[in-house]
Amino acid sequence: MKSRLAIACMAGGMSLFAALPVSLMALAQVPAEKSTLKPAASFAEITDQKARSVALFQEAGKVIEHPRCLNCHPAGDRPLQTMAMHPHQPPVTRGEGGMGVPGMMCNTCHGADNATIVGQSPTLKSIPGNPSWHLAPIEMAWVGKSLGEICEQIKDPKRNGGKDTNQLLEHMAHDSLVGWGWNPGEGREAAPGTQEEFGDLIKAWIETGAACPAS
Repeated sequence: MKSRLAIACMAGGMSLFAALPVSLMALAQVPAEKSTLKPAASFAEITDQKARSVALFQEAGKVIEHPRCLNCHPAGDRPLQTMAMHPHQPPVTRGEGGMGVPGMMCNTCHGADNATIVGQSPTLKSIPGNPSWHLAPIEMAWVGKSLGEICEQIKDPKRNGGKDTNQLLEHMAHDSLVGWGWNPGEGREAAPGTQEEFGDLIKAWIETGAACPAS
């Protein structure tokens, strides 16, 4: 007999993928420019440095505003799920350090790696995993904000965990939890492009003055 905990985890996974067939149909209709990233070098033709910096961040915004990222940067204390960004099931909450609360910590269901699920349901393919699986700090809530607001937020050491630009680049270009967005497990749409391409865009954005979009 399965434990209640296992049943809860599987129930959450089933809810996570309930809308998957719809999202896959939508993915087939996504224009190529929305599912890929332009290389940072392609923006060199923009001669005005500030305009080039803004354009670079807008391209990186395809990743930042993708549900794979937004779901872990919610405005409240509950993570989101699926491309439709439904509230997380089971109904977990942020807790200390974004790791959940006793009895329902993030690592109760999320292991160090994506876990493939076989034979549970047509839409339940895997459970996400990463050694440091947790919510982004509430100071880094992105849902409901414009790309320009997110940009200013990312640059603000008072809200980004005290990171300077080098640390921001390291986080975005090499952090494995960020990288999960491009390796989200079977049954999920990955973030546009690759983490390397995303890191190159952020690097070029910083080198051109880290200018933010107006909105």
